Amino acid sequence: MKLLHVLLALVGCCLSSLAHAAPPDDGSVLPFPSTPSASVAKPRLQDSTHKRRVEPSRLPADAPNILIVLIDDVGFGVPDTFGGFAHTPTLSRLAKEGISYNRFHTTAICSPTRAALLTGRNHQRVGSGTIAERAVDWDGYTGVMPKTSATVAEVLRHYGYKTSAFGKWHNTPANQTTAMGPFDYWPTGYGFEHFYGFLAGETSQWEPRLVQNTTAIEPPHDEGAVALVAGPAWLDWYWKKTASVPQ
Repeated sequence: MKLLHVLLALVGCCLSSLAHAAPPDDGSVLPFPSTPSASVAKPRLQDSTHKRRVEPSRLPADAPNILIVLIDDVGFGVPDTFGGFAHTPTLSRLAKEGISYNRFHTTAICSPTRAALLTGRNHQRVGSGTIAERAVDWDGYTGVMPKTSATVAEVLRHYGYKTSAFGKWHNTPANQTTAMGPFDYWPTGYGFEHFYGFLAGETSQWEPRLVQNTTAIEPPHDEGAVALVAGPAWLDWYWKKTASVPQ
């Protein structure tokens, strides 16, 4: 019996060591482990050593800004950027200064394409087999992107990026978009520090139902409201972010 107790104790010690093993610091597991404290507490304050903990920078000095623009109901060949007939000089400039890909999967409807773009996974793997308003309790069609599938915003935040989303969201089931939440599956629950836009697949172009983070806000009443909403909201967020974190 004593031998059994000793063996159980050894097994318990091994399991405890495994459970408390520090996660790797190479980005293969997120979030990154916290930097250990260098402060030393002694019985007396004057004998203690305090050193402010500084988390290492995960981004190189020349890390680029990342801008993702998703436009509904626009085929690849429509803008003149890619040989189409619609004159889109700003899009062409973005493409010239950025990176263009020649292989991209789209589902041709709103929510699934958004979910695939945000997570880098097949849309049905992340519960988005159809638009959010048609969410049902079938695997692949719940309208909820599982928390086990990190979004690009969540990954970038761990590396030190400031993240925000503006405009149409359309990745939360309709019964979870009320003023009472739940807010787990709103943009701020998926890695975006700031959101300004509307949650549904569509809204009034004149008096849009807008949300800032998780709070409904009074819509603008000017003509052409939606067209003028996202741009100023983004600029306001950008300048505030730049003022607080210049780098």
